[in-house]
Amino acid sequence: MTDHAAAALAILNQRFGYPAFRAGQAQAVASVMAGNETVVILPTGGGKSLCYQVPALLLPGLTLVVSPLISLMKDQVDALDRRGIPAAFINSSLTPGQVSDRLARAMSGDLKLLYVAPERFSAGATLDRLRDARVSLFAVDEAHCISEWGHDFRPSYLRLAAVRERLGHPTIIALTATATPHVREDIVRQLDMGRPRTIVTGFDRTNLTYHVRSCRTDADKDRALVEELKAREGVAIVYASTRKAVERIAGMLTRKRIPALPYHAGLDDAHRHDVQEAFMGERARVIVATNAFGMGIDKPNVRLVVHHAMPGTLEAYYQEAGRAGRDGRPAECVLLHAFRDRFTHEYFIKSAHPRRDVTERLYDLIRRGGPRVAALDAAALAKKLGTGTNARDVEAALRLLERAGAWRPPSPAGRRVHVRLLATPERIRTELGADRALELGLLRSLWRLGRDRLYDGITLDLDGLPPALGGPQALDMLDRLQGQQIVEWTRLEAGSTLARPAATLDAFRIDWASLERRRKADLDKLETMQRYSYTERCRRAFVLRYFGDPSERPECGACDNCLGRSERRPARPRAAAGHKPRYIGTDDVLVAVPSESESQRASRRRRDADTS
Repeated sequence: MTDHAAAALAILNQRFGYPAFRAGQAQAVASVMAGNETVVILPTGGGKSLCYQVPALLLPGLTLVVSPLISLMKDQVDALDRRGIPAAFINSSLTPGQVSDRLARAMSGDLKLLYVAPERFSAGATLDRLRDARVSLFAVDEAHCISEWGHDFRPSYLRLAAVRERLGHPTIIALTATATPHVREDIVRQLDMGRPRTIVTGFDRTNLTYHVRSCRTDADKDRALVEELKAREGVAIVYASTRKAVERIAGMLTRKRIPALPYHAGLDDAHRHDVQEAFMGERARVIVATNAFGMGIDKPNVRLVVHHAMPGTLEAYYQEAGRAGRDGRPAECVLLHAFRDRFTHEYFIKSAHPRRDVTERLYDLIRRGGPRVAALDAAALAKKLGTGTNARDVEAALRLLERAGAWRPPSPAGRRVHVRLLATPERIRTELGADRALELGLLRSLWRLGRDRLYDGITLDLDGLPPALGGPQALDMLDRLQGQQIVEWTRLEAGSTLARPAATLDAFRIDWASLERRRKADLDKLETMQRYSYTERCRRAFVLRYFGDPSERPECGACDNCLGRSERRPARPRAAAGHKPRYIGTDDVLVAVPSESESQRASRRRRDADTS
């Protein structure tokens, strides 16, 4: 055993309480300690965090950890604090003073690990200050986020190669539990890693059994969920797609005398903490949660994970289902599947990747109409754009324009409004009695400002009205007057809603080709998840083949299909018209892959020739 290996094992024993490393961990630690660029692909529950936490305690200086979720980094830091390891995080939940204090601790050497959200590197002087903190190790957690072919692409991750360069090229380790071979190649390329050492342990969690139950309605799913929970003992996680569904399912289980608690981002921090502690301490048998729950949480004895709705990707399903059975004992993973589950995911895919024609027409509409048109809600803008466009399309296009820097959304605190008088003085006197003195006073003030122009519409700042009439109370009065069709009004942002009103949309360099590639890749991934749900062959083989695991075999003897427990399923619906994903694999297990460039095809042909 080398000196580094002995020291790493001692740290593992003394500081983390484990007698030995799991598969892949020792190799990853050794690679980092040797100064190698390292890519680590460990399954969910495989202990990725130790691959950089152990070296962090052996290396001089600071280990900087890029982490995408506030809840994930907080859980990691809390766990390190309990072990007496100096660590902190920086994200949007902190005040500027707290951020400054934690950066000062990092620069003075008081911290060994600092967790940072990727967006933080584009805010303020964070990166400049970290350059003086002697960063020894740069750890990129959830590294699949850097690939547009990954299941959770984050544009902020694309800056990380440049961040590492500005930090002086510290040793880098990239870690993920869910990366296909194509995504692994993209991680290496995007992080400019050259020829890293890649450590991949098997994706085959042999203690897990995969099942799919076909359901038509939510009521069918509820009955199936209750059956699954009553048929087994032990703690369970139930995943639902929305906050509303989480609350409904938790309430339904409680009424069925199955103790369950809801967990989602809509709860305040204290409530989420209480729910999490109740589950970890097994004061609650079942937790019903959105997909953020479980990231970085080590609950080894979860015996059942049920998905009340189909996830949008096989990566997400594998990661979430993999929170079962981390103690190595048998556990069950059940998917309650209805074909209509895909519609929710299609909605979010279309929202993330808006149509080019809608975006271009919307931008032109705002340019022509000015602030008053831009202040309309999405439904009104969709109506102006005409047939074939709905509010969802407009909302997606506005988000894209905002990301591109072409459009600034109205400020909620804005007091500038456009008001047009609809009623005659006679109707105002008739319909507004003495008990409406404030509304009458507001109308008199508006008349003094605009006179006859008020019938065409005037723009004004409500804060400029007399104290009793202006400010927030004026908005309520205008709403009541509009309800009686006495005025018509819209709120305007202070200043232009377009960054450069004279510029065409082409000036903002939106990468339409990349957007279309990602949209197609996301739809392909959704189609693959649907095929997993409908396959009549081994589900474990389907998963392993997707991730390129060489241990894949035709039958596992453990999934519902291999055990002969699968239910009769309806015929597979055809893919949406006009969408033709490209697949690899057998007729039954087809894995969607993004279209390749000519250079990528040539590279693949060379690799195939080398291995043939």
